[in-house]
Amino acid sequence: MTQAMHAAAMNEPAARATPRLRATTERLPSKVIRVPFEPESFFGHQPTASAALPDPRPLLENLTRCVVEILAGARDLQQIARWVTDDVYRNLLKRVVLSDRARRARGQQVTRPTFTIGTVVTDEPRDGVVEATVIVHGRARSRAVAIRLEGLDSRWRATAINVL
Repeated sequence: MTQAMHAAAMNEPAARATPRLRATTERLPSKVIRVPFEPESFFGHQPTASAALPDPRPLLENLTRCVVEILAGARDLQQIARWVTDDVYRNLLKRVVLSDRARRARGQQVTRPTFTIGTVVTDEPRDGVVEATVIVHGRARSRAVAIRLEGLDSRWRATAINVL
């Protein structure tokens, strides 16, 4: 037996399987399973570590001041759009509409609220996340504003705001 015949005999089962495999892939190129493209992994918000971000305390105080004034009707919601996520923006928009309806039903004029920022308590449950409670003292009552900041795209963004 020649060397070429010996090699052909050794590869005979593989040679038979190869045309069948080739025919399958040639007939069904559209049936190849591909990993779906996820644009969020490339273009979505990228988390940022706390060390790469500024001190969150001034943002917490200013964001609290803005949210209270927005709910009172003295400030436009669009002014804080860059500091909050889309979900927070939508939730605040609903509250603004409800507050505006309530003021109109009572016949009240929009006035700038008088208040002071009190205690700010912060906690970092993990790197790049700050959860805070800010106490707001008004003339008639005190309120608490709970804010969750996350480091996204090299800046702090509020992912949750609740006025209690």
